[in-house]
Amino acid sequence: MTDSAMTEPVLSVRNLTVSFRSADIWRPVVRDVSFDVGPRETVSIVGESGSGKSVTSLAIMRLLAKGASSIEGEVLLNGQNLLALPEEQMRDVRGNDIAMIFQEPMTSLNPTFTIGRQIAETLIRHRRISAAQAKVESIELLEKVRIPNARARIREYPHQFSGGMRQRVMIAMALASKPKLLIADEPTTALDVTIQGQILDLLKLLQEEEDGMSILFITHDMGVVAEIAERTLVMYRGDVVESGPTEGIFRRGREPYTRALLSSVPRLGSMGDRDWPLRFPIVDIETGQASEPTEVAGTLDRSRTPILSVRNLVTRFDIRSGFLQRKTAAVHAVENVSFDLAQGETLALVGESGCGKSTTGRSIMRLVEPCSGEVQLDGYDVLKLGPRDLRRMRRSVQMVFQDPFASLNPRMSVGTAISEPFLAHGLGSKAQARERTADLLERVGLTTDMMRRYPHEFSGGQRQRISIARALSLEPKVIVADESVSALDVSIKAQVCNLLLDLQESLGLAFLFISHDMAVVERVSHRVAVMYLGEIVEIGPRAAVFGNPQHAYTRKLIAAVPVPDPARRSMKRNIAVDELKNPVRPRGYQPPKRNYREVAPGHFVQME
Repeated sequence: MTDSAMTEPVLSVRNLTVSFRSADIWRPVVRDVSFDVGPRETVSIVGESGSGKSVTSLAIMRLLAKGASSIEGEVLLNGQNLLALPEEQMRDVRGNDIAMIFQEPMTSLNPTFTIGRQIAETLIRHRRISAAQAKVESIELLEKVRIPNARARIREYPHQFSGGMRQRVMIAMALASKPKLLIADEPTTALDVTIQGQILDLLKLLQEEEDGMSILFITHDMGVVAEIAERTLVMYRGDVVESGPTEGIFRRGREPYTRALLSSVPRLGSMGDRDWPLRFPIVDIETGQASEPTEVAGTLDRSRTPILSVRNLVTRFDIRSGFLQRKTAAVHAVENVSFDLAQGETLALVGESGCGKSTTGRSIMRLVEPCSGEVQLDGYDVLKLGPRDLRRMRRSVQMVFQDPFASLNPRMSVGTAISEPFLAHGLGSKAQARERTADLLERVGLTTDMMRRYPHEFSGGQRQRISIARALSLEPKVIVADESVSALDVSIKAQVCNLLLDLQESLGLAFLFISHDMAVVERVSHRVAVMYLGEIVEIGPRAAVFGNPQHAYTRKLIAAVPVPDPARRSMKRNIAVDELKNPVRPRGYQPPKRNYREVAPGHFVQME
């Protein structure tokens, strides 16, 4: 029995039910939820979108809209029922006794105030200390969350920090009043894998310190749950379907939904020496039974001319300053990138945000204009094309973006959105377009009667299928998938990845798969290219790059991947707290010539 089990819980939730008003009817979205969080204990609530986990946390904080929501039950913080407190007293509890950090720190930070002012404001409000004291403590808090050069950076604004550093600032603000409980709602979901590792290490470290707090950690990532939580609650459609020690949940999950979540998580290293991508197991939520994953039988022939050939691609963005707006520097987004892509092949571009992988994909399609280099695509010399030929070239290559809702017109029906490219390129009549749209919807696992619906009527996974159908309407030979599954729940991610692999097998598609999710990349790719600061630092067959990584940055990426194994909970990665180096270079800067060595057939690494 743990020490926390023998003492009074910091938080005790009893029979919590949350309902929302819809058309004068109260509909429960969280039903009869009960759990405890002990001193210095981390309890995780896990589940997919719509399971009720975030609503549970907002109900505990009493942040749900009055009138539109109803909360029943008890939420006891050190024995005090928060649901019975007047709003004025509850405001004192928030920040003093309970603090919360959210998934996207930019929505929680004021872009017009410095970081120092925002932390100091919290200290002055809750601790009643002077402005001078607040400044000193703000610097100490930034140092506590391992932000380098805190004394200077306290005068900077949120936009001057990376995503990981902004999340550290949010943790510093949450710690300002030394709360007894920290609620972390998907705090690492939007972060790169190395930054996610740093944040998890930081939370473990803060909990070990003398004034260590309890943590309620909300996520849909079972790998993160395994690494941080002592106990876990699994939620499904508003109900807690299983709860208990994390190790027991992972080793002996009783409920089909728990087993479904665990089976859907890709495990790094599970591919071994396979040469071909492997489909994800699809799990029946009602029974917990997983389908047997199968290899993708491809028609890959690298002896033929590549469908896409990129040589010495350079893309830079000018920075202008001064009264005359003269060019003073440039962002070296893509620097001397070269690779080939064969028909039926998947090449994954991996790296952290800002490494240039998305700009590489957009440069190939001429959505941004490269400065120099050569791009040969299906017989086109892409960088020399005029507007008419460029339009024709884009029939050969299409792009699937991370956020399908942003890339679909909300005022356009799904059928119209899919048929629009077909009609715009003059490939047939409206009747033929409807027929092709119906065929595409069925090919991506949807039904023809969905053609009249609008994007808001679909789930995230369905919207991504619609985006894929639209990309296929021109019968492209190459698809650039730019973080196309990173925003999806784990089971939906598995379904969409399988769809892409099925389409590759049946249509011979080539994919440039842009991602920072190393476990997914290992599963779906034939070859992998690792990017850092606009350059490819390592490229080779998937088994070679993952089985024998040569570059220090590649090893860092692989080491940071959370593994769904509770035995790793006490492990710390000790990832250096560095931001990605600045790709801005002064005017006239000439990058050094890079040399590569071949460490195995087709496996090249940049010499450091």
